[in-house]
Formats: sequence, C-alpha cells, structure tokens
Amino acid sequence: MAAEHQALPGAALFHTRIALRRAQGVVFVALAILVVAISLASLVFLAADVLAHGTAWLDWQFLTSFDSRFAERAGIKAAIYGSVYMMVFTLLLALPLGVMTAIYLEEYARDSWFKQVMQVNMSNLAGVPSIIYGLLGLTIFVRWMSMGRSVLAGACTMALLVLPIIVVATQEALRSVPSGIRDASYALGATRSQTIWHHVLPQAFAGILTGNILAASRAIGETAPLITIGALTFVPFVPEHPLDRFTVLPIQIFNWTSKPQTVFHDLAAAGIVVLLAVLLTMNSVAIVLRNRAGRAAGQGRR
Repeated sequence: MAAEHQALPGAALFHTRIALRRAQGVVFVALAILVVAISLASLVFLAADVLAHGTAWLDWQFLTSFDSRFAERAGIKAAIYGSVYMMVFTLLLALPLGVMTAIYLEEYARDSWFKQVMQVNMSNLAGVPSIIYGLLGLTIFVRWMSMGRSVLAGACTMALLVLPIIVVATQEALRSVPSGIRDASYALGATRSQTIWHHVLPQAFAGILTGNILAASRAIGETAPLITIGALTFVPFVPEHPLDRFTVLPIQIFNWTSKPQTVFHDLAAAGIVVLLAVLLTMNSVAIVLRNRAGRAAGQGRR
C-alpha cells in the first residue's frame, strides 16, 4: 500500500484523500439524518398513540375534578394546583441563587483552584441522576429540617435539581456578551457592579431567560425525586399553604398507569397530553422571549 502511494503523483494522492474525506462526510451526514428520522418517527408514533387514547377524556370535568377510584369521576385538579405551587416556589428559590452564583463565577471570581473546583462540580451536578436529589431532599428537607412531605420540601428538592442547569446556562449567556461592552463601560468610569447590572445582564437576558425556562420544564416533568420524598399519589384536595401535602402531574400519571384497568391507562394518556401541552407552552414562551430580548439587545448595541 505504501509503495502504491509513493507511485502516485502528489496531486493524485491529494485528490484521493480529499475524495475519501468527502465520502466519510457523506456517510456521517447520512447516519445523522437516519438517527434524527428514527427519533422523530418514534416521537410521532408515541404522541399519536397518546392522543388517540387520551383526547376522549379531555374535558372540563377532567380538568376541574379531583382523583377518584371511579374513572368517570377522576380528574387532575389537585395535580395541576400542586404542579403550579411547586414550580412557583422552585423558581423563587433556584432562579436568584443560580443567577447570582453564575455572576460571581463569571464576573467576580479569579482564576484559581476554587473556581475550577466549582466549575467542575457544577458541570458534574448537572448530569447527576434525579433520584439522587430525591434522596438528598428526603434526608435534608423532609427529615432534618422537618418540612414533612410538603410542597416546600418538594420545591427545595427540585431547586437543587435545576440549580446546576441554571448556573451553567447563565454562565454561557454571560460569556456570549462581547468583552468590548465591558471595556467601554469601564472606560466611561462605571464600576463593575454598574457594568454588570446596566450592560452585561441586559445583553445576556435572552440566554438567561431561556435557560431558566428550560430548567423549569425539566423540573415539572420529574417524578423520581418527588416519589422519593413521599409526594402523594392520591390527593382529594388543593394545597393551601407551602407545608401542605401535594401531588403533581407526573405522579398522578404514574398512579393511573400502575392500575390494571385499561380505563385508567386512558386517563393517564389524557394527563400526558396536558403535561405535554404545558411543556410545549413553556418552551414556546422561552423561544418567543429569547427572540424578543435578542432583538432588543441588538437594537441597544446599535
């Protein structure tokens, strides 16, 4: 083989290698398209199956009724209220803490071993299985802090789950701001806090907002941490304060799918449709707000 390569002129060998690389590129693109097509086909098949079984149960009675052992009377009112309450407290806890942590690491912390350790830990925590956070929440919030199996304990557990995601997303948004904006602000006599508040954060707002909404989308669909801390599967009431017992949409769906009756499986499909609608709405809002904030930031730079 080496002798053949030596016999080929330099130009011919060059064109041969280029043709080989192009062929490899075509094969890679074809494999990527095949994987995407299989993924989308699976998603469409599952969505069609859920819609076929769940849409018949989607009515006002289903949305405004509590769970029941009779499928005809069962609804997701308690799960909807529990999900909303938990997400409100989760964002109130995780959003300011995550954004401030990212600002400190990106704008204030010097390059040192402490910052490197923090960065590595944040990246690793973003990939930790959610059940680990459930065990942590059960130990700290439910037992040690005596919050019980309440909305507040679930919100604190979910805040721990999404906090690394918010920190990493906010850091990426802050890094995307051109350094010239900071330099121009300093040149005009602004302090570091004034530069961050009036110039850096408005430019990074679109990315920060998108990261926070996507983190909330993950939290609202999690089941394992809430099952671990003991969220109820049957709740015939609406939580009225942070220390009330609660349930959420994923746990309600899990409860229905665990029953042997087929009619409850159809109810679970209807609950999945509602959960998908909530997730798609949140993601759509994130896209719209990101685009608007990006246009506003672009106009501000001009």
